[in-house]
Amino acid sequence: MLKLTTQEFEEAVGDALDAVPAELLNLMDNVVFLVEDEPPSDDPDLLGIYDGTPLTERDGGWAAGALPDRITIFRGPTLRMCATREEVLDEVAVTVVHEIAHHFGIDDDRLRELGWD
Repeated sequence: MLKLTTQEFEEAVGDALDAVPAELLNLMDNVVFLVEDEPPSDDPDLLGIYDGTPLTERDGGWAAGALPDRITIFRGPTLRMCATREEVLDEVAVTVVHEIAHHFGIDDDRLRELGWD
């Protein structure tokens, strides 16, 4: 398995976020990004997850007192599936975009149609 420290992996997630156009990030509302070592045990190959209410499902009073949505990127499965540091950087970038898309209400089927699977 490829070795990347937690800090190096977090920096890769930060770099992926830096590559997202500012106009898009500015449209995101009440979202935090997290890095965890492993996903839930019932889905050990999960690379990332969006946990929240997509913008397309929010009503005018939704955010009052709401906890932030969470986008979590998982280090372990990403490192296990990638052979090189470059592959990790590419996979993290794709995973970040994929989870941001869920925040905007884009489902997995549409992401596949767009080539982001």
